[in-house]
Amino acid sequence: MAVVSAGGALGAVARHAIGLAVPHSPTGFPWSTLLVNALGCLLIGVLAVLVVRVWPDRRLVRPFLGVGVLGGFTTFSAFVGDAGRAAMAGVPGTAMAYLALTVSAALGCVWVGETVTARVLDRRGVRAVESVGQGVS
Repeated sequence: MAVVSAGGALGAVARHAIGLAVPHSPTGFPWSTLLVNALGCLLIGVLAVLVVRVWPDRRLVRPFLGVGVLGGFTTFSAFVGDAGRAAMAGVPGTAMAYLALTVSAALGCVWVGETVTARVLDRRGVRAVESVGQGVS
């Protein structure tokens, strides 16, 4: 729990900093939330490969980075809240475009993160670990 909490605090602070750096009005496009969610999904894709192929025996990496840092960094609640505020502010087209773009970007970023990371590891000759504690095959 401490590892997840520490990671979550780091991720939430990073998300908040991006929100301050890239503010938007209720009728404006929420670029900061789209950015953190897309970047978080890209990093989740990278992490998904690394925890299986490079760090399978490091049991705290996934909870710290995946659940903690990236869970605190990405934000479904702000995503839905931003869309709702845009719709209520009279710009439903912006809300719908934002919803569609975020889902598309999130899915695409996870795929890119996984695919690129796996290809880089393949080129470097890093194979999946067959069993925890046996090293790289």
